[in-house]
Amino acid sequence: MSGLDDVIAAETRLSEVDGANGLLVICGHSLDSLAGQVGYEDVLALLLPELLFPSAEAIRAELGQARMLAFQQTAHIDGGLLRLSVTEALRALMARLPDGEDRSAALLQIAAPAVFVPALVRARAGKAPVPPHAGRGHAEDMLAMLTGAQPAPEAVRALDTYLVTVSDHGLNASTFTARVVASTRAGYASAVLAALGALKGPLHGGAPGPVLDMLDAIGTPANAARWIEAALGRGERLMGFGHRIYRVRDPRADALKSALGRLGAAGGMDAARLALAEAIERDALTALRAAKPDRVLETNVEYFTALLLEALGFPRDAFTGVFAAGRVGGWVAHAHEQIETGRLIRPQSRYVGPKAA
Repeated sequence: MSGLDDVIAAETRLSEVDGANGLLVICGHSLDSLAGQVGYEDVLALLLPELLFPSAEAIRAELGQARMLAFQQTAHIDGGLLRLSVTEALRALMARLPDGEDRSAALLQIAAPAVFVPALVRARAGKAPVPPHAGRGHAEDMLAMLTGAQPAPEAVRALDTYLVTVSDHGLNASTFTARVVASTRAGYASAVLAALGALKGPLHGGAPGPVLDMLDAIGTPANAARWIEAALGRGERLMGFGHRIYRVRDPRADALKSALGRLGAAGGMDAARLALAEAIERDALTALRAAKPDRVLETNVEYFTALLLEALGFPRDAFTGVFAAGRVGGWVAHAHEQIETGRLIRPQSRYVGPKAA
């Protein structure tokens, strides 16, 4: 029972993770048919058809207005918040949002991370937050708020692909947390805030940044095999490889690798950086198969997430916040689904302590 492996805790129409075959299905659509093909608003229409308007165009308009409303909270970014990590500061700003179980509360939760993360990144660099533009798409506006300039279409498509790819992924730790809180009828804000707390942990959403530390330490493709062999010899984990659920390659890794290939120089991708990452991936997979033949340690979503978000201009300590900006759609959808069942989640535990005297 450790970790609740294989325990069915909910029935959902939202997503299915088939770890044995390396498949992710979101609302009846394979990830391959969504990532790079549709925008984040389209996926929100799939995840929340009963709560949001059932068209991506209508959601885009309402989400734009919700970003404008969320931006008002950036006035509270001060020195105290800036001494925190981006994720902790994001959590503090999210805690200022009103709670509720209606559509406006759901939209505000979905909109807010895309506003708060760029504002916090800019504030930490001594720059003023850039207001959102209600007429832009969600990914486009997030990039514009980060850089203060109109993003290249290639960059917008890449971020949209990322947000879609991470939007939902079964009953992971943060999503389960959201469902537990939603089952108490505490509201969407409470559910999302609790989920964000779970996402902050390095065993869940806090790991993409160290992938770049590994790339920096290796430096050139010629150093990769030797560095990897030494790291494995010391018993160290190679960041970006292996997943608790997938017994084959993580399909999200392929979706993001394809997004990087499309991004190109126009979207901010350094060709030499990508070549280094691909060389390290090849050598790492070879070394892992030789060193750990009894374990499946394939490339996971963290590996190419790090490359993609770096190319788009997000600093490493903001990666978890960007992850939250995509996963929040799934959190709200699972919270809504749990609210609709009306059932409080209340599992039992088995006492293994000393008997009463």
